[in-house]
Amino acid sequence: MKVSELQGKDQAALTKELNELLKAQFSLRMQSATQQLTNTAQLKKVRRDIARVKTVMNQKDAK
Repeated sequence: MKVSELQGKDQAALTKELNELLKAQFSLRMQSATQQLTNTAQLKKVRRDIARVKTVMNQKDAK
């Protein structure tokens, strides 16, 4: 996910994207806890995507 894609979305779409990413992160954490997660790099990717979405949301709020 690129920042330029996120900046083109409105606040409602960003909120929806954030909720989806948080659900994905929860799912990956549960898979990790039960030793079912094979690609641990997904956790890092989702965590960084969440940070990107939150950053863009804060930038839009500041304007």
